[in-house]
Amino acid sequence: MHFTKGHGTGNDFVIIEDADGELDLTAAQVADLCHRRFGIGADGVLRVVRAAKDQAGAGMAGEAEWFMDYRNSDGSIAEMCGNGVRVFTRYLLAAGLAASGDSGIPVATRAGVVLAVAEGDQIRVHMRSPRVYAAGTATTGPLTFPGVAVDCGNPHLVCGLHDGLALSSLDLHMPPGFDKGLFPHGVNIEFVVPAAPLPETDLHVEMRVYERGSGETLSCGSGALAVGAVALRDAGLAMGTVAVDLPGGRLTVTHDEEDRWWLTGPAVLVASGELI
Repeated sequence: MHFTKGHGTGNDFVIIEDADGELDLTAAQVADLCHRRFGIGADGVLRVVRAAKDQAGAGMAGEAEWFMDYRNSDGSIAEMCGNGVRVFTRYLLAAGLAASGDSGIPVATRAGVVLAVAEGDQIRVHMRSPRVYAAGTATTGPLTFPGVAVDCGNPHLVCGLHDGLALSSLDLHMPPGFDKGLFPHGVNIEFVVPAAPLPETDLHVEMRVYERGSGETLSCGSGALAVGAVALRDAGLAMGTVAVDLPGGRLTVTHDEEDRWWLTGPAVLVASGELI
């Protein structure tokens, strides 16, 4: 089995091409691949398969040729991954499976079809519109943080830090507690603080994230989208651009005048090889 390794702002993936849907990846195999001591090491696996050849993607085959089958590092299935879509798109281009153009590349995901546009080392993705819908809380140790639930095709809880508490002070070695009634299938939890203004954006924030099924990661694209949606809402802005700084780098979230939500950031392929 051949593989490629890639990352988007440090959120890293093992990419397996299975164009005709012949590979049946088990949860145990995914976990072994992602193990950082006994495997290749990654936050998740991206299986590249034609939408028509996959049960989950077949219904979108008329809109997109390729389906992103994304698995978390523990082997569980996730509906969406914003960094993963960009890395997936970079792979399609590098492998000659898709061509870049102004119209973009449609990619089928379990959260629906998104459109990816390559612009040099950056890839921007027209994401599913985030929906802010409820209040919730997260706990880390003795600390409780109020948050806002956001549906980005996958579930998020965006928690702002207050009273001068530093992001670096949070212990995210263990999963934060959350309301399982609100999130019966788990949730990605983002912790956010405001950052110094930047001339090219409307808002600027910093965040850390604990991803269900993967633990703390250096970046989360759909999490950045959730954070951007909450930041614009809290600032009373109907549209605008939010720079989101994560431990692995910067992502940009834009809500434009046509009511489209865009996630922009780098996507890099770093290695390829053969599993033995």
